[in-house]
Amino acid sequence: MAAESVDVVVVGMGPGGEDAATRLAQAGLSVIGVDGRLLGGECPYYACVPTKAMVRAAGVVAEARRVHELAGSATVTPDWTIVAARIRDEITDNWNDSAAVERFEKAGGQFVRGWGTITAPGEVTVRTDSGERVFHPARAIVLNPGTAPAVPPLPGLEGTPFWTNRDAVAVTEVPASLIVLGGGPVGVEFAQIYARFGAQVTVLGGRRLLPNDEPEAAELLTKVFTSEGISVRTGAHATTVDHDGATFTVHLDNGEQVRATRLLVATGRRTDLAALGIGVLGLDESAKSIPVDDRLRAADKVWALGDITGRGAFTHTSMYQARIAVADILNQHTTGAEYHAMPHVTFTDPEVGAVGLTEAQAREQGLTIRTGLAQLPDSTRGWLHKAGNQGLIKLVEDTDRGVLVGATSVGPDGGEVLSALVVAVHAEVPTSTLRDMIYAYPTFHRAIESALDALGPV
Repeated sequence: MAAESVDVVVVGMGPGGEDAATRLAQAGLSVIGVDGRLLGGECPYYACVPTKAMVRAAGVVAEARRVHELAGSATVTPDWTIVAARIRDEITDNWNDSAAVERFEKAGGQFVRGWGTITAPGEVTVRTDSGERVFHPARAIVLNPGTAPAVPPLPGLEGTPFWTNRDAVAVTEVPASLIVLGGGPVGVEFAQIYARFGAQVTVLGGRRLLPNDEPEAAELLTKVFTSEGISVRTGAHATTVDHDGATFTVHLDNGEQVRATRLLVATGRRTDLAALGIGVLGLDESAKSIPVDDRLRAADKVWALGDITGRGAFTHTSMYQARIAVADILNQHTTGAEYHAMPHVTFTDPEVGAVGLTEAQAREQGLTIRTGLAQLPDSTRGWLHKAGNQGLIKLVEDTDRGVLVGATSVGPDGGEVLSALVVAVHAEVPTSTLRDMIYAYPTFHRAIESALDALGPV
């Protein structure tokens, strides 16, 4: 089989891969984009985009139910068929990527549906339904394979009709009851969505909900879930799973059993580095991530983006990295990647946004810190907002340098309020400067001023 000579091969066309491939094609390079699944990756079809449409729908239901506390009375009848139709027809185009493929090809790229493997330095072999194609990219190989749902090896789980996030996005009917295995962002978002549409939901959250966020955020979210009728089980772990054809039973290590008609497994993500063939480059295929430098270089003429770099499974991470990698491939000047102000948002109600280090992470790094905490219900905007006003602002200050190294914003539009804190952490704005700012009144972000006061005197 004759090899095809091109400038660039991008293996994995998730958000970062698609962005990099498009930019390189628009720069005039011959670019092959490779993916065995949908062009665009997890985000537009099974993750960020459809789930936020679901969150929006669940939020409208919740707001309608709050009318009696603020404005009168209302009868709320949730209808999942409207949500399912919007996900299918408007959001994902029935899980069809033809528009994305067309967009990429109009930019000058060529899309090959298949699975790409580096079979030698400077060589990528793609397995397609019609056979193999071999490419020799002269300029670059870009790796952006993303991740797949990680399914734990629980006895009894294999072979049962459990859901992953991909299934939970595509359902057309809300189950009567649902067990969510995992208390991370994916698990808690789906838990609240389905509960608000009538499912009886139990979250098996391990140590606590949102284990990578501040404990104050987890505690607040647990209280909100409990108030909404969501059962949160923490401190116990699943040991086995049974399915009798109609009902799941999850056995816990404390002797309890939890039953529901559906089981959503939301226990993290996994990647298969061996399938990429990076061993031929001298890289460790058994590792959890690929080490890269600040220009995203993984090896000679090889760049890696996104989840596989170990910097967080976020669309915004891979898009940020794509910009830097493309500039490097095109020999353009660019600032190297910096991750000290990495933001993330969990789109529950209240939203949980965070940037930089948690208090625990800062202490583990040996920093001398102090923290400030403000509760949103105690703020003027929180008092005015009343129903659904739960939230907090937590700041983590490096006292030796007088700058914030981390912050958490929980509340209505908590992810939007976070933006001011992202700027503060990224630019290392002195805490004294933040204290001297004027914060608009009455806003949720004005609680940042209260959190600064809670840090204590300068």
